[in-house]
Amino acid sequence: MANTLPGASTNRRNFLGLVGLGAASLASGGVLAGCSKEPGVDGSATTAEEAAGVIPKFKDSTLVQPDIKGVRPMADGYAKYPTSLADAVTDKAVGSGKPVTATTPWWGPAPPTANKLVEAVNADMGAVINFSIQDGNTYGDKLSAMLGARDVPELTCIPGWETNKLARFSEGVHALFEDLTPYLAGDKVNAYPLLAGLDSVAWQESVWGGKLMAVPFPVDAPYPTVLFYRKDVADERGIAAPTTLDELWDFGKKLTNEAKGEWAFGDIWWEVQQICGVGGSENGWIKQADGKVVNKMELPEYKRALEFMTKVYAEKLIHPDLASSKGGDVTTLFKGGKIFMYATGGGSWKETWRPAVQTNPKFNMQAVKVFGADKGQAPVRLKARSAIIWTFIKKDLGQERVQELLRVLNYTAAPFGTKEWELQNYGVEGTHFTRDASGTPVTNDLYVKEFANQYVFLGGRPPVVVGGPDIPTYAGDFVAWGNDATQYLEKNPWEGIKVETPSEQAALAQPTEDKITDIQRGRTPISEFDKILSDWKAAGGDKARDFYAKVLADNGR
Repeated sequence: MANTLPGASTNRRNFLGLVGLGAASLASGGVLAGCSKEPGVDGSATTAEEAAGVIPKFKDSTLVQPDIKGVRPMADGYAKYPTSLADAVTDKAVGSGKPVTATTPWWGPAPPTANKLVEAVNADMGAVINFSIQDGNTYGDKLSAMLGARDVPELTCIPGWETNKLARFSEGVHALFEDLTPYLAGDKVNAYPLLAGLDSVAWQESVWGGKLMAVPFPVDAPYPTVLFYRKDVADERGIAAPTTLDELWDFGKKLTNEAKGEWAFGDIWWEVQQICGVGGSENGWIKQADGKVVNKMELPEYKRALEFMTKVYAEKLIHPDLASSKGGDVTTLFKGGKIFMYATGGGSWKETWRPAVQTNPKFNMQAVKVFGADKGQAPVRLKARSAIIWTFIKKDLGQERVQELLRVLNYTAAPFGTKEWELQNYGVEGTHFTRDASGTPVTNDLYVKEFANQYVFLGGRPPVVVGGPDIPTYAGDFVAWGNDATQYLEKNPWEGIKVETPSEQAALAQPTEDKITDIQRGRTPISEFDKILSDWKAAGGDKARDFYAKVLADNGR
C-alpha cells in the first residue's frame, strides 16, 4: 500500500486513533510510494511557489489557552476540559435549504440512518447533510468506482493514502472537483474564518497544478510512528526503557518468556530504522549534504537496522502471531500483557490506554523517549505530511452552492473549546453523553452506535491533544514526548511540493517490501539484500532518483 507503515492499519474502530496523530498509514514516509498506479505515469510535482500563492492567509482560531504548549509542529495539549464553551458559528450554513450529499469513510459498524447525533449537528449548522458512509477498509475501491464513473457527491472525503493509489489522480482532480482558489486564497478566506485557522502547510499540500482544490485535515503530530511500551510492567520488573539499540535488545530478551506466553515486541521495524538514523520522509528519498539524492535502502544505517531485525525475529522476540503474519491484533496483545512494546501511530495512544485502564487501573502505556542506536548518536524522526485527508467540492455547482458548502466546512473546522466542536465530537448532552465531576463528557451506548466521525472527517480542524480524568497525564505525556522528538525531525527538502510518484517506482513498492520482510523473518538470507537493491535500481529506482532530483532542481532546492 502506498506510503503505509506497518503497525497502524486503517481498520481501527476509531479513525482518530490514527490521525495524528501522525498515524503510520497516513505518513509520507513509506519505503516506496504507490500501489496500483496506471502504467506510464512519469510523476509530477506542484511547485512550492505555486502552492504558496493560492493558499488562505492564516488566522489563529485558538480560543482556549493550552495547558501544555506544543513545540511546532506538535499540537498543543489540554489536560482539562473547558468549563465554558464559545459559540463559534452564528449564521446558518445553507440558506437554500437544499440537502448536501457527502461521502466519508468509517472503520466500524455502519451507524443507523435515523441518527439523533446527525440530526442535532445538522440543526445547529443549518444544513441537512445526507451521508454515504463507506467501509474504510474498502474505501479506495469505492472511490475508484466513483471517480471512474465521474459520479461524485457534493462533498467527497479522500484520504491521502488513497490518492496515491488512484490512477492519474492529479489530472482527474481538476476534471471532477471545484477550484477553491477564487473563494479561499489570501484574505478571501475571511468569509470562512474558521478555515483560516487551519495550518498553512496543510493548505499548501491541498494544491494541485497551481490551484487550491480541497480543504485539508491537518495532523495533530508530525510523527508517523511512536514506540510504546508497558511502563507499569517494565517498572514492576525493574527494567528501564531502552536508550540505545543494545538496550533495546536487552529489553527484548528480558521481557520474552515463551513458557509464560509473553513476548517483548510487536512490530518495531520502522522505529528501528529511525533509531539507526534512517531518514526518507519523502517516500524513502533523502538529499544528502553533498547534494546527492539517495534512497534510504542505499544507506549503511538501513542495512544495520535490517540486520538487527533479522536477529530479533531469529531470537523469537516478536509474538508468534505477528511474526508469522497470522494477523494477531497488536493492541489486544499489548493490553493483555502478551507483548510489551510496539510501534504505531501516536493517535492510538489514547484509544488504547483509555479502555485499558477501565479493566486494569495499573495499566500505563508510555512512549519511549527518542534515542539513537549508540550513546551520543542522534536518531532521525520521519516527518509526516501536514495534511492527511482532504475534502473536495464537486465541480460546476455554481458560485452560490460552493459558498454554501464552504460554510458547511467552516462549521466543521470549529476549534476545541467551542460548542460546535463538542457537538460534532460528543453529540448532545443528556442524549449521547453526561459530564463527570470535572465537566468532561462521558459518552454512552447511543453515542457509540450513532457516532462515525461523520463531521470530523467532513472537514479539517485545528489539531489538539485532549486528555481526560481517566488518563490525567496523557496530554502532558504526549506533548512532552513530541516536543522532545521535534529536535530530531528530518528536514524534508521536498516539503511544500506536491509530488506524484512515477508509476515504475510505485509498482516496485509491494514486491520490494515483501522481499525485505522475507529477509527479516529468515526466509531469505541477508546476503541477498544487495541483489534486491540492485534489482530495484534497475527496475525503476534509479529513474525515480532522477525524477526526485529534478523536482528539487526545478524548485531551486
